[in-house]
Amino acid sequence: MSTLTMSTIRQRLSKFEFSGLGIPFLVLLIMGMLVIPLPALLLDILFTFNILISLIIIMIAIGTRKPLEFSSFPSVLLFATMLRLALNVASTRIILVNGHEGEHAAGAVIAAFGEFVISGNYLVGFIIFSILMIINFIVVTKGAGRVSEVNARFTLDAMPGKQMAIDADLNAGSITQEIAKKRRDEIAQEADFFGSMDGASKFVSGDAMAGLLILGINVIGGLAIGVAQHGLTFADAGRLYVLLTIGDGLVAQIPSLFLSLATAIIVTRVTTAESMTEQAVTQLSNPTALFIGGGILAVLGLVPGMPHMVFLTLALATAGLGLMVIQKEENIVTESEEQAALAPATGPKELDWDDVDQVDLIGLEIGYGLIPLVNPDTGGQLMPRVKGVRKKLSAELGFLVQPVRIRDALNLDPDVYHIVLNGVMRGRGEIKAGRELAINPGKVYGTLEGIKTKEPAFGLDAVWIDPGQRDYARTLGYTVVDPATAMATHLNKVLRDNASDLLSHDETQQLLDKLAAKSPKLVEDLVPGKMALGVITRTLQHLLTEGVSIRDMRTIVETLSEVSGKTQDPEQLTALVRPKLGRMIVQELLDMKDSLPVMTLAPELEQLLHNVLSNSNGNQNVVIEPGLAESLFSALREASRTVEEQGHPGVLVVAPSIRPWLSKMVRHRVNELTVLSYTEIPDDQAVKVIYTVEAQMKS
Repeated sequence: MSTLTMSTIRQRLSKFEFSGLGIPFLVLLIMGMLVIPLPALLLDILFTFNILISLIIIMIAIGTRKPLEFSSFPSVLLFATMLRLALNVASTRIILVNGHEGEHAAGAVIAAFGEFVISGNYLVGFIIFSILMIINFIVVTKGAGRVSEVNARFTLDAMPGKQMAIDADLNAGSITQEIAKKRRDEIAQEADFFGSMDGASKFVSGDAMAGLLILGINVIGGLAIGVAQHGLTFADAGRLYVLLTIGDGLVAQIPSLFLSLATAIIVTRVTTAESMTEQAVTQLSNPTALFIGGGILAVLGLVPGMPHMVFLTLALATAGLGLMVIQKEENIVTESEEQAALAPATGPKELDWDDVDQVDLIGLEIGYGLIPLVNPDTGGQLMPRVKGVRKKLSAELGFLVQPVRIRDALNLDPDVYHIVLNGVMRGRGEIKAGRELAINPGKVYGTLEGIKTKEPAFGLDAVWIDPGQRDYARTLGYTVVDPATAMATHLNKVLRDNASDLLSHDETQQLLDKLAAKSPKLVEDLVPGKMALGVITRTLQHLLTEGVSIRDMRTIVETLSEVSGKTQDPEQLTALVRPKLGRMIVQELLDMKDSLPVMTLAPELEQLLHNVLSNSNGNQNVVIEPGLAESLFSALREASRTVEEQGHPGVLVVAPSIRPWLSKMVRHRVNELTVLSYTEIPDDQAVKVIYTVEAQMKS
């Protein structure tokens, strides 16, 4: 049993962390100094140790790059303050008990400060002690306490904003959960640290006040004990006890000043990647300031009665320091240039994926003559116009249109611009910077002098005129726009016509995520169990191709979830979704009386098209007889032009079975013609047939 017990004890001792005994030992040491009389030699060792501790703390504070690197400082400050106060108690005891024996009665350290530092003159010592108290208590400690209080208040006030910023970065995917947790911990530690520093600064101020009170108590007590108990004269008692008390106060006050300075350094640090020394060297090495300061010092040195040699020597030294800083900066620049010059000599850099540029989704390439339209300093309005186009399209189409990258292209003529989608030019125009574009809307009452052209977006007749003709052109019936607006209008049309190319899997996922925030179960049921993200993306692209907005994602997802068991074909899914969006589709096609003016196909023509598609077994890529096709498209163009002249939009209503095929066929053959099926018109919507399309039929 005894062997087992000893073995267990050894195992436990081997696992014991003896380093954890440091703080308890320090507490016991402080308690011992408060109650146990100490010999003079031990007191000398502890006073020296106290000075060493204060020097180490202030050196750590100077080298710290940010306050949290010395987060234990408030606790260290507490123990250092208690150690010094305990030393004051121990030294007071030995001074009052043994002070009558002579100047070395309280130890060599106190005697040295009493004799050497203040030359044995207690009046001088009292003055020096008072100055140190003023510096410590009024200047350093008070300022550090105020900074600590302000830091604590501002840090607590800033915590909610910092937490929100971390949450935003986490939601955006910029940081991981681990990094977010680490940042939150740092914010909490920072708040705790400055809150602790606000209280710890009170330790320093209280210590300074305690030093002053201890000085008074020692002087009064020493005089009373020396005269009453040891029979010393008042003068001898004053010389001995006051000298020892002043020496004791100086020994304690110098470490106290170091700790106060360390506190001020910590709380006034601006958090950077540099220590205080590195910051000071970098920021104070200003040649201009050094030269100006040296020059002023030289002028003062020439004033009669001044010590010329001292002033002029320091002025020359300051100017020399400025020259050294300039030389150092030049050497750094020279080394950088040499490294840059030697870099090509090391051989060509190996190719990697960074050398492969991705094409811009949306780009606007401009000739150098159009650069003033982009520069806001020269009154350029192209950037705000492009931003307005993106905002308007995003609201109308139902998803965020990606940013437009504008760049100058030296291979273009000065006045030419290209609209590029996915690296391919989809639009081209020519702009006359400094002029304005007068567009002929179809009916004007005069002619204008200028450069005749075509409006880039819709191909209307137009004239580039001087800005001074703007009002005159408007009186003639022209629509006048500035160059930036003309380009933005063209960009808007190209993006609208190619809206399906702007939607990718990423945008679809973001739309689903946004919907899931309000209807999580709806999205959960559809993706990925019933339908893949790619199928949803192609369905949305088909809707955009047919000019249907996808703003109502809730209805679209509900419909896809309902019909997912019937088909996974995007074209068929599009045909099934459109009737659910019918009210939104027709709302922009209504006339002033909220009636829907439509065109219809002649019954025999619609039946013929239905039969052709029925015989193709549902193949939407069927090709009809060329003569019939040409007759059909000509009739549709004529009908669309007729109803537009009447002030109505071109809307053709056909049977659901032929709508997808006919819409696809007329999309690029008949301008501004909307093809609807009967099922896409709401039951309560008033419809007015204003035209019947007929075409020559060949069986």
